[in-house]
Amino acid sequence: MLPSLAPAEQRVAQRVVDDPERAAASSITQLAKDCATSEATVIRFCRTIDFSGYRELRLALATEAGQARGARGNTAELASDINPDDTLVTVVQKIAYTDARAVEETGAAMDVEVLRAVIDAMSNARRIDVYGVGASAFVGADLQQKLHRIGLTSFAWSDAHVMLTSAALLEASDVAIGISHSGTTIDTVQALTEAGRRGARTVAITNFPRSPIGFADHVLTTAARETMFRSGATASRLAQLTVVDCLFVGLAQIRYTDSRSALETTYEAVRGLRLSDDRRRRRNDASAARNTPAGNDD
Repeated sequence: MLPSLAPAEQRVAQRVVDDPERAAASSITQLAKDCATSEATVIRFCRTIDFSGYRELRLALATEAGQARGARGNTAELASDINPDDTLVTVVQKIAYTDARAVEETGAAMDVEVLRAVIDAMSNARRIDVYGVGASAFVGADLQQKLHRIGLTSFAWSDAHVMLTSAALLEASDVAIGISHSGTTIDTVQALTEAGRRGARTVAITNFPRSPIGFADHVLTTAARETMFRSGATASRLAQLTVVDCLFVGLAQIRYTDSRSALETTYEAVRGLRLSDDRRRRRNDASAARNTPAGNDD
């Protein structure tokens, strides 16, 4: 295929073939620079090989690189589905491997330019709505709690009716975030659609950017593999949480002074709910006394 490409596209193709892991970890700007070409050329190359854009190519490269690393490390068995006859040790190993791979590959495939655009929109938003159902609802609640801690007005909804009514009240200065691993969760897609109809900036966090939720203004893609026994359900949640943490830290960075003040204030507000050092010592001493056999002076 290389000879049929334009010279600039050939350089991009050769770079991807020679070092797919580096390409997966590079932004489109960095790859274009490495190949002495333009970002437009990189995008043309992606479309020539049947990808919609650079984000989709990076995700494919990251997934392939992760699978290759697994094969090199003789971890093919760990990448397989959990079987009914697996030992508990094997189950633990498979889940740990799947979760770690999901986090690593999500980071490798992250489109930093899209991430930056979402962070900027959230930083300037009047209000932020987060929608998610099932396991994604817990991820949404985690994001909302983090945003709340740094002083951003935010809400997390998981009920279909509440999501829609909240979305209907959004404005152009607001941001709505829909979280769905499959990208096909009807409640989440409908709420995000309504938010967009009201003028809000829409963001999707999904494993499948070409799914129905992919209409969002910005799509942040995760890289988690589902399995029959749902070890991937934990992986998808951790991949989503990786995106959430990137959003939170990015926001805290650009709002450093306000975020630090808010975090200190909220920490002090709940400080009295934590056990003091003296109370912890007394509890530990009492626990040790209960667990010490009578007559044992050691």
